Formats: sequence, structure tokens, C-alpha cells
Amino acid sequence: MKKFILTAMLTCIFSINSFALSDGKVTPAAENTDNVKVTILGSSDLHGRFVPWEYASDKENMTGSLTQISSLVSKLRNENPNTILIDAGDSIQDNMVETFNKGPVQPMVLGMNYLNYDAWVMGNHEFNFGLDVLKNVTSQFNGAVLGGNIYNTDGSRFMDATTIIEKNGVKIGIIGITTPMIAQFENPDHIKGIEFRDTVKETKKAIADLTGKVDAIIGVMHMGLENENNIPNTGISDIAKECPELTAIIGGHMHALVKETTINGVLITEPGKYGQALSKIDLNFTKKDGKYQLDSKKTDAININNLPSDTNLEKLLEPYHNNLRENVNSPIGELKGINMVDENEIAGIPTIHMDDTPLVDFFHEVSLYYSNADVIGLGIDNDAPKLDVGPIKKKDIAFNYRYTSGEITVYEVKGSDLKKYMEWSAGYYNTLNPGDITVSFNPKRRASKYSTNDMFGGINYKIDLTQKEGNRIKEVKFKDGREIKDTDVIKLGMNSYRMEQLLAKGGIFDGLSFNKLWDSKVAIGEEAGTIRNMSIDYIMNVKKGLIESKKENNWTILGIDRTSKEYRKVVELVNNGTIKVPSTEDGKYTNIASINIKDLPKDSLIDNTDTITPNIPSTPVTPITPGDTNIINTTDTTIATSTNESSTTLKSDINKASSLPKTGRILGATAIITLSLISLALGAFLLRKKHKVL
Repeated sequence: MKKFILTAMLTCIFSINSFALSDGKVTPAAENTDNVKVTILGSSDLHGRFVPWEYASDKENMTGSLTQISSLVSKLRNENPNTILIDAGDSIQDNMVETFNKGPVQPMVLGMNYLNYDAWVMGNHEFNFGLDVLKNVTSQFNGAVLGGNIYNTDGSRFMDATTIIEKNGVKIGIIGITTPMIAQFENPDHIKGIEFRDTVKETKKAIADLTGKVDAIIGVMHMGLENENNIPNTGISDIAKECPELTAIIGGHMHALVKETTINGVLITEPGKYGQALSKIDLNFTKKDGKYQLDSKKTDAININNLPSDTNLEKLLEPYHNNLRENVNSPIGELKGINMVDENEIAGIPTIHMDDTPLVDFFHEVSLYYSNADVIGLGIDNDAPKLDVGPIKKKDIAFNYRYTSGEITVYEVKGSDLKKYMEWSAGYYNTLNPGDITVSFNPKRRASKYSTNDMFGGINYKIDLTQKEGNRIKEVKFKDGREIKDTDVIKLGMNSYRMEQLLAKGGIFDGLSFNKLWDSKVAIGEEAGTIRNMSIDYIMNVKKGLIESKKENNWTILGIDRTSKEYRKVVELVNNGTIKVPSTEDGKYTNIASINIKDLPKDSLIDNTDTITPNIPSTPVTPITPGDTNIINTTDTTIATSTNESSTTLKSDINKASSLPKTGRILGATAIITLSLISLALGAFLLRKKHKVL
């Protein structure tokens, strides 16, 4: 097994800094004192990262994992024996770890037991496999399993709501709460017999139960800061506003990194995703009149990236690692023809969102084959998909279609419903403004937990980005050329998770219901009916191991001329690093605003005659000289002035923060050096002359 530590040297350095790799046992707590510090550590959304390895790509990934967390926890426990360790859910799904859910040992739970986790709060993905699987996995866990707002339909609790952990005389009450959105997103068969109750009411009930028994109360909640789909009490903020008795909350679910924020006096932290950070809460108590009182509190989220991996835990998990590597490298067929995804034409603007690709066409083909639907809507939650001509392995399917449990469910809808769904998907893009040269993406949609840009198979259509959101989908036709009418009855295949999102309060189908015609997991099997496994079966058994890659070109984006001089110049300038695609401040999400003609260096479009010639017949050539404020926009034949502000504050703010050159020539390095040398020589001459005069 390949070792996951960076180098022996790094491990030595790390050990010197007291990151001792222990067997997971807690150092005995010191005797009671009048001053006690309790540390609470929290992980969340580990999603199968039990070792630093991504099985879909079959590569080491040192950005985060349970074995790296183990090294950090050992260090922190040595610093403070009064340490509590908790997980906020979504541990047993993704990164192929669900392979072990029905077996006697789930490696994620094995690792959590090694670390002596005190409590594990259920996430939504713990319910992806049904209650029997959930019970099998949770029965292996040595700590407390919590889900305070989950009840059996007979009114009894499905899981405990709280646990009390004592450290050096200080008692900490832990409340576990799970997102109630499971009731909307999960397959009803997976949660048959249980219900999810209001989070605020259940948190208040748990607080009342703990009051007088503990010295501080910590909420561990598989929920993000804000309400989900605009539904009240589905976000931590609502709970904090209503429950000031909480000392702090460790969140999860939304894959956000929150080091520290405070709402209504309640400290909040969230450790992001995939073991990339560990939340840390420090509570300082003083004993007064025989009782501990909280003096101070603070939170943080510690980066795990490139920390060494606990080699003892690696050895324990090695059989499961080897099992997965062998499985994902199994050959399933061969790809002929062309590569399924072209390289990005412009760095930072993913091809998958710009053009139809043979890869998406393949997943559509598979889905249409098994479901017998008229139309398929699917998203690819991967900005850098790749499947080149040559051998195809299982890992290639997993890498390109990331949603482990994704299935195809067929609904009976009208043509108007289909178009409404397509318009919602097209909202992923920003509306083009005068002078925009490139297509860009809606920042909010870009930052969604999962991709919300679905592509549609079985039909032809166009997306006109010169139009406002809700009026962009044009020329929607069946493959035989028939126009799809609003009254047409259509069999629409899509992921049930997406449909439930659209049906939820505030969604585009809020208040509607659709007849369910077919479910791949029911018809084919819980595991065999996933898009991943249907794709593998399609290659191996339907196509007999041979796939011919082809591009349908069934959808296009309107509003940008990618053959224009301006566009080609942007391709050149972005790819050589002269200008950058606008991104979020942390660089996590790219292309959140278009590159406009005003963003180009002033002389970048000037040829040897210092003129720009628009690609428009009978339009006169307009010379550009220093001081000119008008620049011809050859994309939409309108005139834009360099003094005009962007039509949106967002774009203005992005341009101010970006490194895009605005106007004027860029002074070359040679010219700068020459001028500097002249200035230095002149200064030295004047100084000597002055010295002689004195």
C-alpha cells in the first residue's frame, strides 16, 4: 500500500512539534482544579475520506482525511487532555466508502473508533441506503449516535437527542440535530417509519432536558448557517436566534468553512468538507461556590492540508484501501473516436458549461436507454471531467459522475413544465451586458453545494444569454424536428434529488406534484440502479465493451461570437496570464463575471495601422488614438464608452477586485529598467555636483 505521509522528514518535523501518533487513546485527565479548559473538536462531511486517497481518480490527496485528522487530534489531546471529539455527519457516503456499508466493518467507523470519537450526529447522506444499512453501520460505533429531531412514526425517539461528557469535573451537554430536508430529498422508502421534526422546537426541548445537569451546552448540527431552500428552521442561524442558551454550535451539511461567527451570543464554527479542516472550540471555566462557570469561549477551524497521516491508523485501514483500489481499476471497456471532453478553451471557464460534450451525451444515452424517457435532465458536478480515447475503468465513471447515489426517476410533465425546468437551469449563467466578450456564471449558483447547471438529452435547444433569466430557452424541439408545445405530455427523466429541490418551498415547482412513472432503483435495484452502475452495465453488456464517442451538438449558447477578434484576443490574454477570469476572493469559484471589452488592455486590439475594423460590412473604420473614450463593440455592434459603469454592482465590485488591466499600455520590463537606470545616474550626478559646491 502506498504510504500517505509526505516524506519521512516531514513526519519527523511534525513529531518534534509534538504531533505524536498515538493509538487513539486519550491521555488521562488531570485532577480537578478551580480553572479548567475544555476543548471540543468537530469534523463534518468527511464523505468517505478515511485515508488521503481519492478513489475516483485513484490518486493521493493530502488536502484532508481521517488519518490526517488523527495526527492533529493526537497533538491537541496532548496539549489538553480535556478534549472532546465529535462528528457532524455525512461520513459513510462518497469516495467509494459505501461499498462497505452492508458489511461487518465500515472503515470510516473503524477509524472513528480508533480516534475515540465521543459522538456522531447523523447527516442526510447517512440515510441514502435505507434504515437497515444505517442501523448496521451505527451499531459498529462506540460513541453516542445522535439525531435529536428524528422520531419513529409511533412518537418514540429513533435516536438519542443528547449526551453528557465530563472532562475534569466539567460537564458538557451535546445536542445532535439533523437537517429536516431529508424528508424532501431522500427516497421515501429509505426513511419509511421515521419522521424529521422542527429543529428549533427539538433543540429547545433538549436544552430544557440538559439545563441544571451541565456546565455548557454545545449544538452539533448537520445544517448550514442559512435556511435551505428558504424553509424556516433549516439553518443554524434560526436555531441560534431562538436558543441563546447554547454555548456554541458545530455545523455541517453545506460544505462551508466557518472559522468563527456569532449569532445571538452563540459561537458558530463549521469545518468545511472532506476532512480539510477541523473545528475547535475552547471553553475556559472557573469554579465558584462549588460550580463551574464559563469565563470565555472561542472557536477556530484548523487547516488539515498536507498534515502527515497517522501511519498506525493507515495500517489498520489498509485492507479497505487495497480493496477499493483494486475495484476502481477494473477495466470495463474501451473508448474509440474522440476524447469525451475538450480542453478548456479559456483557462477558468470549464468546457462542460460552454459546449455540448460527448461525455454528457453518453450519460444521456445511458439514461434514455434504461428509462425509456422522452427527455433526460442531468448535471455533471465536476468542472474538470475527463475521459480520453483508450481503456475505460470503473474509476472513470465515478470520476465523471460524482453523485454516488444518483439515479433516474421518470416523471410525467407537460411541455411547459419542461421549459420551466430548462429556464431554471439556464439561470446558472449571467445575462450578457453590452461589451461582454465571454459567457459567465451566476455567482450564487456557482457557489451552490452541488452543480445546478443541468443539460438536457433527447431534444435540441438553444440558450440565449442576451435575454433575462426566465426567457432564454429557444427552439426546443424533439430529435425528429417537432416543436415541443406547452401542452405536450412528456416523460422526463431526472434525479429525484433535483426534482425534490424544485418541488420544495420557494422552488420553481412549489405547490405542484407530478406522477412518478419509473424509478431506476426500484426497477433495477438499489445499487444497480444508480447512474454510475447503469453506465458500467451499459458499456459492458449493452455495448459489449466498446463505446464510440460522438458529440450530439444538441444545445448551443447564443449571444457570444467565439470567432470574433475580441474573443480570440481574450483567449490569448487569459491563457498567457495577462488578464484573469473574474473569480471569488478565495479563488474557489471562477468565471463569476464576464470579461468586457473595457477590461482589455487599450492597445490589445490595435493592429499595425492602429485601427480596429469591426466585422460588419459598410461600417467605417474608426481610428483609436490616446484620449479616445469610445471603443467599438463588434459583438453586438453598439458603442460602449469607457466611462460607463457596469449595469450591476456585483460586476463593478468584481472588476475592482480583479487583476484585469483597464486602460493604457502596459509598460514593458525593459523600459522600466532603462528609466530606472537613467534616474539613478542622474541622481548620482546631481548629488556629486552638490557635494562639490558645498
